[in-house]
Amino acid sequence: MSATARPMATAEMVELIGGYAQGPKAVDLVVLDLSGASAFTDAFIIASGRSDRQVKAIHDAIHQGMKNDHSVLPSHVEGLAESNWVLLDYGDVVVHVFTPATREYYRLEALWGDLPRREISGGEEESDQGLQ
Repeated sequence: MSATARPMATAEMVELIGGYAQGPKAVDLVVLDLSGASAFTDAFIIASGRSDRQVKAIHDAIHQGMKNDHSVLPSHVEGLAESNWVLLDYGDVVVHVFTPATREYYRLEALWGDLPRREISGGEEESDQGLQ
């Protein structure tokens, strides 16, 4: 986070990142509430792009939106060169953007399957509690 950025609540960051991801048409957006289960982050946002190019476009939209509109940069980004699985670490929120095959292979949601989750689709949300 830069010196000009104001502190941001986890729920606000989740909403902003989810919105930026939808611009380049991310699909299967899921938010997992890790606040009671993890010491390293409060939430995962998991999304898919239909190709490696779309995964990169989703990354770019999130990165530029958070940087330009809120002066917030991720502390770490991984996987951008291959763009099969791109991770953006915003501290309280970690974003995972996958191609469909890579998402199916790693099944990240299944690893954290007992946690509250929320699906975001086209601006409408379906909640299973948490981060509201």
